[in-house]
Amino acid sequence: MQDKPVALVTGANKGIGFQIARELAARGFTVLLGSRDLEKGDTAAAGVEGDAHAIQLDVTDEVSVAAAADRVRREFGRLDVLVNNAGISHAGGPERSFDDIIAATRMSAVAMDELCTVFETNVFGVVSVTQAMLPLLREAPDARIVNVSSGAGSLTLHSRPDNPSRDKFGTYSASKTALNAVTLAFAIDLEDTNIRVNAVCPGFTKTDLNTFLGTQTVAEGARQPVRLALLDPGTPTGSFSANSGAMPW
Repeated sequence: MQDKPVALVTGANKGIGFQIARELAARGFTVLLGSRDLEKGDTAAAGVEGDAHAIQLDVTDEVSVAAAADRVRREFGRLDVLVNNAGISHAGGPERSFDDIIAATRMSAVAMDELCTVFETNVFGVVSVTQAMLPLLREAPDARIVNVSSGAGSLTLHSRPDNPSRDKFGTYSASKTALNAVTLAFAIDLEDTNIRVNAVCPGFTKTDLNTFLGTQTVAEGARQPVRLALLDPGTPTGSFSANSGAMPW
């Protein structure tokens, strides 16, 4: 087993995931960039200064998830940090505008196959990857799981009639609400172990999830996930936070 701590970031070949990988590598981690397309992952890993490796990982494919967990154990022998970053906002093509995405993913209109596809990645994929990596995380001296969620999934915020984003609460938002519940469930299940589990809202970041309409840079979006990945031993578990502080569930 190698001496350096190891971090796995899903969906790390672009956007916030790539930035998280870069920053963890700069802080001395061996970073594994999970990517559905291994060639894209290799290209991304080549752009990271430090010890970075691409790993083929489709969070919706149980065979891919199992193979990734096996590779981490065989080649690196440890896993200290898991960042569940992979996520999608819809199941359509890149030609969809942001307004088209919102219209197509309203709960009164969304097609069942699209709803299932979004939940398969944003919720079930997180459970699948986390379960597969738990044996390695349990062996780490101080393990952290960071689930990249969104303020869009906050029931507290969106139950308020004065919330200007309330009319956009749909498929993506509901999937992040479910992810928050999954995060808390894992945190409770693992609270007597060495593993801390937290959810994070990166903020409205300019990525392809929102057709690059976000107002933050990826560096700003990665700030809080990286902070949670670097938490000192004994710090809280089961939290939901953003750059500004605690987020309401």
